[in-house]
Amino acid sequence: MNTLASWAGHLSQARLQDSLPLRWAHVQGVAARARSLAPVLGADADLLEAAAWLHDIGYAPDVAVTGLHALDGARYLRDAQHADAMLCRLVAHHSCAIIEAEERGLADVLSREFEPPPDFLGSALTFCDMTTSPDGEPVPVERRLAEIHHRYGTGHLVSRSIRRATPMILRAVEQVHGRADRTA
Repeated sequence: MNTLASWAGHLSQARLQDSLPLRWAHVQGVAARARSLAPVLGADADLLEAAAWLHDIGYAPDVAVTGLHALDGARYLRDAQHADAMLCRLVAHHSCAIIEAEERGLADVLSREFEPPPDFLGSALTFCDMTTSPDGEPVPVERRLAEIHHRYGTGHLVSRSIRRATPMILRAVEQVHGRADRTA
C-alpha cells in the first residue's frame, strides 16, 4: 500500500464490510466523492480520501465505545492504529460532530482530545459525507439531511444534532462548491 488512502480503504473494509454492509456502501461513496475533489485539494487529496474511508469506522462493533462514532473512530485510529494526527482530527470532527458531542455530554472530551481540523479540509469531508446517501450514491445535501431525520425520527439526539448543525453543513457544502467552481 503506497498511499494513506489505500491503507485507510483496506482498514475500513476490514472493519465495516461484513459487520455493517450498508455503512460500508456509504463509506465507499464518500471516498469516491473525496477522490472527485482531488483537483480542488492538491496536496491534501490523499489525506481527505483517507478521512473519507475512515470517517465512520467508529460504528464498527469492535470500535464503538461511547456512542459518538466520530470520537470512537478517532480514538481507535490514534490509539490502535497510530494514525496521522490530522487524519484523527478530521475523523473526530467530521460533519459537525461537536454538536452531537454536546448532545451526548462529550463535547469537552472531544475538544480536549482532538483539535478541529483546518476549515476547508473539515468542510470538504462534511461535503463528501453529507452529499452521499446511505447506499453510497451522490445526493443533494437537502435530501441527505431529510434522510437522516427520517431514519432517526424527530426527537432522536442525532436528529436534534443535525437540525442544529444544518446551517454549518450547508455552509460547508457551499464552500466546497464555490472552490470547485473557481478551480474548474
